[in-house]
Amino acid sequence: MPKQTTRLSASLAPGALLSMSLAGMPVQADFTKEVEDALNFYHYGNNGAVKMDLNYRWENADQDRGAGNPKTANANTARLRLGLLSPTFYNFQAFAEYEGNYALQEDYNSTRNGRTGYSVIADPDMSELNQFWLAYKGIPDTVVTVGRQRIKFDDDRFIGNVGWRQMEMTYDSVLFTHKNQTIFGLTVNAGYIDSARTIFSTKESMNSPILNLNYKVGDWGNLIGYGYWLDYREPENFGKSSQTYGLRFDGKSPQFFDRVNAVYTAEWSTQADYGDNPNSYQVDRINLMAGASAYNLTLSAAVEQLNGLGSGAGKTTKAFQTPLGTNHAFQGWADLFLVTPKDGIRDVFATASYKMMNDSLIITGVYHDFKDDTGSIQYGKEWDFSVLKKFGKHYSLLAKYANFNTDNAAYTDTQRIWLQANVNF
Repeated sequence: MPKQTTRLSASLAPGALLSMSLAGMPVQADFTKEVEDALNFYHYGNNGAVKMDLNYRWENADQDRGAGNPKTANANTARLRLGLLSPTFYNFQAFAEYEGNYALQEDYNSTRNGRTGYSVIADPDMSELNQFWLAYKGIPDTVVTVGRQRIKFDDDRFIGNVGWRQMEMTYDSVLFTHKNQTIFGLTVNAGYIDSARTIFSTKESMNSPILNLNYKVGDWGNLIGYGYWLDYREPENFGKSSQTYGLRFDGKSPQFFDRVNAVYTAEWSTQADYGDNPNSYQVDRINLMAGASAYNLTLSAAVEQLNGLGSGAGKTTKAFQTPLGTNHAFQGWADLFLVTPKDGIRDVFATASYKMMNDSLIITGVYHDFKDDTGSIQYGKEWDFSVLKKFGKHYSLLAKYANFNTDNAAYTDTQRIWLQANVNF
C-alpha cells in the first residue's frame, strides 16, 4: 500500500503545483502581456497566432453498483491543445491543432485502456489531430470553413464539442455561416458532416446535413429553428441515425424594477428514424425554463423531457437521443443519462448561480429530480455544485461535485468530484 500512496501523491503533484502557482501568486500583467505578444503575429495584421490550452484535472468517480461492481476510479490527467492560426491571406485563413491527453494516474476505465474493473471516466490517454481547417471569407457577411473543426450550436444540446471532456469532439465537415445584413439579426449556419472525431479519439462516419437559423428578436432574445439529419454509415451505429426538427426561443428581458431581468427558454423538438436506422419511431422533446436575475444572482426553475417508447408488445425500444450533443451539461453532472432511457426522462430542476463582476468568480448549485416521461417511475435525484475562479482571461481554477441518489435498482448511487486548473492563450 505505501507504493500506491506514493504513486497517488506523485500524480497529484503537477496539479497541486499548478493550483498553488495560480492561487498563491498574483498573475503579473506584464508577464501575461509578454506571452500574448509572443504568441500573436502582430506584424501580419494581428490575426494570426499560436494557440495553447493546458488543462490539468483530477476526477474521482465512486459508484455503489454497476457492471462487475466497479472500483472507485481516480484519474489524474493533463491535456494539451497546441494550434497554429495563420494570418488571413487573400481572404483565406487556416488552422491546425494538436490535442493530447496524458494520464498521470490511470486507475479508471477510459473505455480504451482495458481497466474495466473501475468506474468509467471518459478521458483516454490519446493524441490526435484535433482541428485542421481552411476558411474562406471572400463572400460578403459569410465564412465557409472546410475540414476538421469545432462546431457548437445554441446550448450544444444537439451539435456540440463535448467540451467538458479532456478530448473534445470535432467534425470533418463543411460549414457555411452567413450573417444576413438584409434581414438584420439573422444568422444562418448550414453544413454537412462527413464524420465525427469523438471524445474517445475514434471516428464515426456519417452523411449528415445540418441547418441552424438564429434570429435576434430585439433585446428580448433569439428565435432559433433547426434541422439535423444524422445518417451514420457504420452498421454498429445505424440505430443512432435520426432526423430532428425544432424551434427554440430563449433570452433575457430588459431590466425592470431597475435591477431585475427575467430569463427564459421555450423549446420543442421532434425526432424520427432516418437513413439506415432499422427502427421506426417518432418521439418529442420539450425544454422550458423561467427565472430571474438581479444583483449578480440568477435563480431559475426548468423541466426538460425527452420521450421514449418503452418496450413491450408493439413497441420499439427507442427514445429521443442527442448523440452529437454536449450531454454532460444536461440531466446531471454525474452522467447517468448521457443516453436517454427507453422510457424517456423528465428532468425537473432548479438552478442558483452567482457571478461576481467580470465573471471572476462563478458559484453554481443545481438540484435535479429524474423520472420517466410519464412521471410514474422515479429514477433518482441529484445535487450538483461548482466553484469557478478566473484570474484574468488566461488562468482559472475549478472545483466541481455531483451526487446522484436512487432507490431504483436499474441505477446506482454515484458521486463524482473534480479539481481542475487551466491555462489558455
